[in-house]
Amino acid sequence: MFNKLKELEIKFEDLSLKISDPEVISRQSEWRELMKEQSALTPVIEKFREFNVVTEAVAEGRMLLEETNDDEFKQLVKEEFQENKERLEEIKNELKILLLPKDPNDEKNVIVEIRGGAGGDEAALFANDLFRMYYRYAERRRWKTEVMSANENDLGGFKEIIFSINGGGAYSRLKFESGVHRVQRIPVTESNGRIHTSTVTVAVMPEAEELDVELDLNEVRIDVFRSSGNGGQSVNTTDSAVRVTHLPTGIVISCQDEKSQLKNKDKALKILRAKLYDLETEKRQAAERETRRSQVGTGNRNERIRTYNFPQGRVTDHRINLTLYRLDSFLDGDIVEITDALITTNQAELLKGEGTVD
Repeated sequence: MFNKLKELEIKFEDLSLKISDPEVISRQSEWRELMKEQSALTPVIEKFREFNVVTEAVAEGRMLLEETNDDEFKQLVKEEFQENKERLEEIKNELKILLLPKDPNDEKNVIVEIRGGAGGDEAALFANDLFRMYYRYAERRRWKTEVMSANENDLGGFKEIIFSINGGGAYSRLKFESGVHRVQRIPVTESNGRIHTSTVTVAVMPEAEELDVELDLNEVRIDVFRSSGNGGQSVNTTDSAVRVTHLPTGIVISCQDEKSQLKNKDKALKILRAKLYDLETEKRQAAERETRRSQVGTGNRNERIRTYNFPQGRVTDHRINLTLYRLDSFLDGDIVEITDALITTNQAELLKGEGTVD
């Protein structure tokens, strides 16, 4: 591991020299790529340099313990020596995590698709609750959210809503949200006070650039139609809504939120690219799981991952057996405790699979 870290430090220093070269700075595209590469290495190098400082402190402490005869001073040195030894082990573990293979999609923006499942209107209402939860979470992180497509019911819920979240590392933080979310509560439409169970499916897809996906427009059928609102009433007198059908896969995307046909088409193609990229990602991950099982994964679309129990005020993530008794704040976007736990569990599984880092 340490040979690899030394090599990375040499590479980091080389990048620093290139970035400050006036000739390279004049080539903006090249300079930005180098800056990006250096930025990715910075956390590893900073941690490695901290490791070197603490290693020296441990060596110095060991030497002082051997040389000093003053009992009071020796006790102080021993305490500091022990603290540094413990910190050294912590840094080693942190370095192992930093050196784990990176998910190439982690820094990407995301497209989130939420669909009401079992439960009809109640499922649609909970889909709205989940949309608000992710919207508030994005707000807390100062990320930008944009609705791309929405299909509302008469009660203000969503049969389906697709939206983008733009922000650094959005996919790395949200990729474990994919799966089936179950809600247990008394629906607003229930007159007898009985608790119902409904489900909503969430799919979190990395936003795909044009370079990520080969999309042959000859394999895409584009239809235009008149936008409509709840109950089918016309809300637009022009054919601005767009339906995109990908013929090889049968994927259909409809967008009618914008008044411009061109904007609706762009949004629909953006969603289509994300879905096609997600299909390829799932295939690759399935192949990887054959050789190394991951406890968390990125969330099987059919797997029940979480339960939101309103009578008990709790939320339980079934993959990591973590239960929080603060449902209200969780649904208000305070989901960090569970997202952090999912990331930590995944890292532990990856470390187990890696064994030792070369």
